[in-house]
Amino acid sequence: MAIEKFQATGRRKTAVARVFLSAGEGKITVNGRAFENYFPTEVLRVCIREPLAATQTAAKFNVSANVTGGGTAGQAEAIRLAIARALIKADDSLRVNLKSAGFLSRDPRMKERKKYGQKGARRRFQWTKR
Repeated sequence: MAIEKFQATGRRKTAVARVFLSAGEGKITVNGRAFENYFPTEVLRVCIREPLAATQTAAKFNVSANVTGGGTAGQAEAIRLAIARALIKADDSLRVNLKSAGFLSRDPRMKERKKYGQKGARRRFQWTKR
């Protein structure tokens, strides 16, 4: 009998996270490191644990995440989305709880590109009269 793993992908800004859920005691690793070492602030750690806390499954699954791109906040939110998607694959009855908490919606906001003839995405160069 093989150990069942549930895999899902989450994205936020330019961060992409692949998460693997397996039966366990609630250990979370990110890129092979303990997530307490990977994410410096408690806010980001709470963000990652939210789907597990909302469904009372924190002690049932071990979470292993591979994440690339973006910054720490974008990576944390990408992992949160991936965990929520993987929980649904593990148990479809959790969908209602996760959906009402807003963990299944992908945040589409991205950085707007810089345009030519401008200093940034919207900022113009200063106009000089003389």
